[in-house]
Amino acid sequence: MPLSRTTAPHVRIARPSRDLTAAERFWVGGLGLDVLWRAAADGPGEHDLLIVGLPGAEWHLELVGGAQLAVEPAPTTEDLLVLYLDGPVDDELVRELERAGGTRVSAGPYWDRWGVTVADPDGYRLVLSTREWSND
Repeated sequence: MPLSRTTAPHVRIARPSRDLTAAERFWVGGLGLDVLWRAAADGPGEHDLLIVGLPGAEWHLELVGGAQLAVEPAPTTEDLLVLYLDGPVDDELVRELERAGGTRVSAGPYWDRWGVTVADPDGYRLVLSTREWSND
């Protein structure tokens, strides 16, 4: 049976992280997301977990780390998390992301034209797009 078209499913984006403290500094301290959940590994095969997002939003970012991390982060230039801001990107926000451990990078001509891209401490890219989201 296909997904229902009447309700939007919640989305969880999961990524490994080498350093959850650095990741939290970037996503929470820099971008302004909230910590929605945090857990420490307490047994074999488990991992530390940090879930960040906006309260009430239908998406969140799950960051997995710790001593038992099964895979190292391996981001590519196409691993983008795009936030559509529907307006200009605040220069102070970009500076705050950089102070929080991010690195401003190019994501190619399209995204450079329509926003600002900042790599998080693990190298995954966040695009702050000036565009408005459209389902068209």
